[in-house]
Amino acid sequence: MQLHSWDDFNKNYFKMITNIIILSVLICISLSFWIVSMTASTYYGTLRPISPWRWLFSILVPLIIASRGFKKKSLDHGGAIGGLIVGFILTVANYSFFAALLMFFITSSKLTKWRGDVKKQIDAEYKEGGQRNWVQVFCNGGVPAELALLYMIENGPGEIPVDFSKQYTASWMCLSLLGALACCAGDTWASEIGTAMNKEPWLITTWKKVPRGTNGGVTLIGLIASLLGGSLVGLAYFISQMIFVNDLDISAPQWPIIVFGGLAGLLGSIVDSYLGATMQYSGFDTRTGKIVKHHTKDTKHIAGKPILDNNAVNLFSSVVIALLLPGAAWGFWPRG
Repeated sequence: MQLHSWDDFNKNYFKMITNIIILSVLICISLSFWIVSMTASTYYGTLRPISPWRWLFSILVPLIIASRGFKKKSLDHGGAIGGLIVGFILTVANYSFFAALLMFFITSSKLTKWRGDVKKQIDAEYKEGGQRNWVQVFCNGGVPAELALLYMIENGPGEIPVDFSKQYTASWMCLSLLGALACCAGDTWASEIGTAMNKEPWLITTWKKVPRGTNGGVTLIGLIASLLGGSLVGLAYFISQMIFVNDLDISAPQWPIIVFGGLAGLLGSIVDSYLGATMQYSGFDTRTGKIVKHHTKDTKHIAGKPILDNNAVNLFSSVVIALLLPGAAWGFWPRG
């Protein structure tokens, strides 16, 4: 009994030391962002430096959110660290990026846990609490993080209105990032709500009915949910623009952000479903009665080939929408 307690103590101590080291490294990295920003703004005279308050906010708020996500089992240990890194980069770049990310994370975490008992009976790989690991975090947040870094290199940290006539490059990056997050939100909403409903989906490639939880299965409820999920991410971005951007009166209208967020969510869900139906294996395990993502002697093939896993499909979908959305928005965006 004492030996068991001593082992637990060692594990907890090691985890605490690991967290302290990681937090120290992140603070050093974030400080380097600040120093580079100050140096670049002084040398070039065109970029805005990172203010101390922005730097502090970008560390503390993502840290609090990642910690709560870990405690509520929305993230595992690696997922919390990955979420902290992605959250810091997006927050220090643009508060609107952070608002969109926060909306995606909160709604996705809630929906993943919603009717978990039903999903557990269907999906063999369902995790209790819907915990996301670092791979899932970076497959969903990696593209936005990269775009946020490019945004800071091009424009410096700060909020800029979406206006193709005055801020072409910045508007392109902002909508590309919004598209990636709205795509992930739309796909999560569609899969989590669609799977929990007692309706058999249609396979997007053949339009034949398949069991719930099959990769590539779509329902009308799921498609509507993807539209709503993307729209909510767009709404969070829009509200933060209204709060933090000062020169909106001389810029193009920002309300299309909500519309294109919803469009990104819907298209992202469709792209994800098509990739899932063709490049992800789905089989029915006759022994357990659950949908599985790999072939065994007890499985009956439903659809797809074992080329990509779910994380890779999410990553490819977000890249596709991030590339397509700005071009679609450019043609319809009202000019200021």
